Amino acid sequence: MSSCTAAASAAFLWLAAGPQDLPREPPAPPTAVALEPLFADIVARAKALKAEAASLRGGAATDHFRQGVKDLSDLDMKGHIVLAERKTDGDLKCILKGISEDLPLKLQALDEAKDPKARKEALEDMTYLLNDNVEVLTAPPAPAV
Repeated sequence: MSSCTAAASAAFLWLAAGPQDLPREPPAPPTAVALEPLFADIVARAKALKAEAASLRGGAATDHFRQGVKDLSDLDMKGHIVLAERKTDGDLKCILKGISEDLPLKLQALDEAKDPKARKEALEDMTYLLNDNVEVLTAPPAPAV
């Protein structure tokens, strides 16, 4: 029997011998980051930009929209850094980094779209990315594995 197996067996027996009548409380659910100010701001900005993107169908992106996308990209990267420092949520931190990197690319594609079909596709891509930005932060936390 290995030392790890022996230690695990001893711990199991010790815990099994303990009092059984103690009430067990369910573990607290993980805190939803969407309620934190930084992440709530990201959600609000992404929703506003998504609505603004819908109004761009007939014209060029405004300076306000461009600045909003840049600011959102910066906030997504800040969210990535916050989560990386916490070492808590690997998937979400990676997704936020990816969105941060993709937003300027989608904006560039929108600016470079010359014909109506390319513009429509670029706007759809931007809208999907903005929607993803909202959904990844507001989705219920996945159960711990």
